[in-house]
Amino acid sequence: METLYDVQQLLKRYGTYIYVGKRKWDIEMMGIELDSLYRAQILDIKSYQAAKVVLIKEHEHEVRKENSSQTGI
Repeated sequence: METLYDVQQLLKRYGTYIYVGKRKWDIEMMGIELDSLYRAQILDIKSYQAAKVVLIKEHEHEVRKENSSQTGI
């Protein structure tokens, strides 16, 4: 699992489609859904961890992008 698209496809296998309207919020909701699937023992630890790593990386990217647009850099 390497991209946000991969995480979306994983969630889609469990009937979860997320679109809030802002990429950062979508990523946060995907994280919440992954946590729920893992706690329900639907996702194995390997898939959960791989997806969380992707989400963390993407979320950090979005935060940096927001911050740079706010400071004008």
